Amino acid sequence: MKKYNIILLSGILLGFTSCQPKVEQSTSVDNEKLLIATLYVQQAAEFNALNHQAYNIGKLRLDEILKNSKADRKLAIVVDIDETVLDNSPFEAKSILEKTSYPMYWAEWCNLAMAESVAGALEFLNYAAEKGVETFYISNRKVELFDSTMANLISNGFPFADTTHILLRTTTSDKEPRRSIVKENFEIVLLFGDNLGDLSHIFDNKSTADRNSMVEENKAEFGNRFIVLPNPMYGAWDAAMFYDLVVDNKDSVYKARLKSF
Repeated sequence: MKKYNIILLSGILLGFTSCQPKVEQSTSVDNEKLLIATLYVQQAAEFNALNHQAYNIGKLRLDEILKNSKADRKLAIVVDIDETVLDNSPFEAKSILEKTSYPMYWAEWCNLAMAESVAGALEFLNYAAEKGVETFYISNRKVELFDSTMANLISNGFPFADTTHILLRTTTSDKEPRRSIVKENFEIVLLFGDNLGDLSHIFDNKSTADRNSMVEENKAEFGNRFIVLPNPMYGAWDAAMFYDLVVDNKDSVYKARLKSF
């Protein structure tokens, strides 16, 4: 089924996945830069193909891991929630149509618990469950949204959607402490996310150049232990372009980052 995601080329939804506290907009927001990105997520067959590709790779890797595993501990998969297993593009569409930005309508959307599953996610995680591999959902949604988040995962049929396996944000957006909790009793064999910080803290709080450098240094992990899903809508990639910058007009920075001929 078609999923929805969104593209944050304008940066106005920055902090959406981590749900960073922000002041609600009292004036209308120009969200036209989100339009094509949102349509890509909701309409492009290529978008669903990329998600299926990511989870197909995950299945191939899991089969290989299970075949060769000599682990004396239970195995686990760690996934992000937003734009990794649940599709929130209707929230982005609402923001475009109403000319608003996060956090306006975000809690309302989450409490509806009606986000659909990202293509390929449900089939893969249920396959893993059949193989005895548990899933942990580590998300930077605020913990106040726990009940609706769990209800949304359950309604889609996701395995291990319970109080033990869903770890939302409390005091920090850094996911490493929560991954460490999982590591106490499990061997994490695969990590899925639409943001590099979903995979490792080494990618957090860095400039664009540093993030790209870290990707090169760890390129063997991608498609092996790290599986990245597409999200052109928002994320740390956008914030990285403004690392150590204070600007009034983001457009000038975006255009300066373009490579032309």
